[in-house]
Amino acid sequence: MSHRYRAALTGAVALLTALTAGAAHAVAAGPAAEQKADGRIVVQGTTCTWTDAATSAGPPDTLTVDRSTVNRPGGNLSCDGSISATLDNDPVFTFDDAAGTARADAVAITGRQSFISCSYRAADVRWDRESGTRTYQNRGFTARKTSGSFFCPGSITMAAGEASVTFR
Repeated sequence: MSHRYRAALTGAVALLTALTAGAAHAVAAGPAAEQKADGRIVVQGTTCTWTDAATSAGPPDTLTVDRSTVNRPGGNLSCDGSISATLDNDPVFTFDDAAGTARADAVAITGRQSFISCSYRAADVRWDRESGTRTYQNRGFTARKTSGSFFCPGSITMAAGEASVTFR
């Protein structure tokens, strides 16, 4: 696997990690945790959101986010404007409650606009928990292109806070 491909997956992983890490942590906090995750990400001015993604466990236990409950038709991932997105893997999240952090192993995402499709992946994505909540904000990362049109940028850099995940 090329370095470029791994970097793209890392970016995608970071995005998805942010979404699931927050949700996993919220599960541990409440007595009636739902094992669900809600997320938001802003990429180059486009905002994508989803709610009610299923997780395999509750934080602080290691958990997996089920992409079939994020993507349509089983989920409700949607983006504003003319872009659509798909989560291409089931990211695995680990938590460090003492430090207030989470980590996603990898996040792979494909975005589509008109006839152009671009896939990116980020690995080892890190997230910071908002004080007193089960919401996690991403740390800055770069997702590298894994496939797609020559119109697709080779990488996408995400600034800290451009993605969030809330676990409940």
